Amino acid sequence: MGAEVVVAICAVVIAVASFGVSVWQAYVTRQHNRHSVRPALQLHRGIHRGSRSGIRLVNVGLGPAVIVSSSVSLDGVVLGRWDKACADRVRGGLPVHLDAVTFGADEVIATGYGEYLLSLPHYDPRDHSSVKELLSRRIAITIDYESFYGGEGFRAVYAPE
Repeated sequence: MGAEVVVAICAVVIAVASFGVSVWQAYVTRQHNRHSVRPALQLHRGIHRGSRSGIRLVNVGLGPAVIVSSSVSLDGVVLGRWDKACADRVRGGLPVHLDAVTFGADEVIATGYGEYLLSLPHYDPRDHSSVKELLSRRIAITIDYESFYGGEGFRAVYAPE
């Protein structure tokens, strides 16, 4: 085997190895970028005497969340997605009006977002026991979402106690 053949074989091996490293680095960079903008939605119940109380949606992740779907159940019965009609059904039987923030499919929840989906401006335990019952034991909310990259299948769940 001549020196030219050995040099050619070495050049091919180096080129293939270099290509493999480039592909691997591109994959790792893409994974890093996906994690760098990962959203993380959380649903919290807050019941505070004399101040706003309700169910709050918060994006504590590093990127925006794209809502894929949502589902709301009241007393174990599925009402549908979290839209105005559903919010009206949830608050319909209560003696006091609750404020509601709704969203549709493909809605984008920004990083740092934190709003009450369902709330009462001034909670008083003596006058609003039905609201506490609703928030604590009757309503369940599920939100399916993903990042802008898509396909992750993230889920935030609010379940009764």
